[in-house]
Amino acid sequence: GEFLYFRKAGDVMAKYEDGVMYYFIINPASQSGRGYKIWEKIEQRLVRDGVEYQAYLTEYAGQATEYARKLTSHCKEARVIVVVGGDGTMNEVVDGIVSCDMVTLGYIPVGTGSDLARGLRLSRRPMRGLRRIFKARRIRQIDYGVIAYGDDVLRHRRFIVSAGIGLDAEVCQHMQRSAIKNICNRIHLRRLSYRILGFIQYLKAKPIRGYILLDGTRRVEFNYIYFISAQIQPCEGGGFWFAPKADSSDGNLEVCIVSHASKRQVLGPLLRALFRRSHNRGLRCFSCREVQIYTECPMAVHVDGESCQYQSNLEVRCIERKLKIVG
Repeated sequence: GEFLYFRKAGDVMAKYEDGVMYYFIINPASQSGRGYKIWEKIEQRLVRDGVEYQAYLTEYAGQATEYARKLTSHCKEARVIVVVGGDGTMNEVVDGIVSCDMVTLGYIPVGTGSDLARGLRLSRRPMRGLRRIFKARRIRQIDYGVIAYGDDVLRHRRFIVSAGIGLDAEVCQHMQRSAIKNICNRIHLRRLSYRILGFIQYLKAKPIRGYILLDGTRRVEFNYIYFISAQIQPCEGGGFWFAPKADSSDGNLEVCIVSHASKRQVLGPLLRALFRRSHNRGLRCFSCREVQIYTECPMAVHVDGESCQYQSNLEVRCIERKLKIVG
């Protein structure tokens, strides 16, 4: 079905004391099916505490975007949308929101990467996260990014963690269909799948020439691009801290580039990012509000780990403090 309702009694949905309604969007397939098990525990707590609510369970990629669009179209009252899933599910919800001013997001991370939770320092314990959302003592206003791409038809997509082109995007694309990810999730070694696939794609990677244009004025050329990442949050790829100084509410992107003539020199920046070194030699970073990225040949592109296929021309910009999230 299109969506499922869960409620203790009647058709009245759970509310804040001031009348704001709660909506849950759940990805039951997140973390190889763990999302559904966590949702069952959350549901038990809601029923036990007498909370009434409305829930939407996704059945295919992109459905969270559809739910978010329906919930926020023609919205004239404040709404709370609670996402139970990974960074990809949160990305779909953010991409589908029509009116950001009327929406407050809650996030219970159940993904393999959980980079948004790391960046915002959110608990990855579901029940603790649920309590934080219902108490709602702190509402943050954070940035999100918009990426524009496509030759024949220009497409736009929002992101909340990072958008990247090159090696990091190749890893994300293979992660979506990899059996390694499911195996690692089952044995509770979630981050290991990123490491394994990352090393495989590193061995296959070939650099490409290109350049970036920062804020429409500063052009920087590179001869050996392995990847370029535009960060809202400090880390991506399941805990690679490419932009440890990134501030998700300053209106700026942190654009990080790895470009080396020798593939061996690429390993250093990757390992230093993995171990959260603040001074990462071999990784060039620029702060800007928008960046245009050009490469001689198409490279894999991702937003928050979700594939945008292969592109050679991107425009990325930051939208300042337009998202409200309980944190």
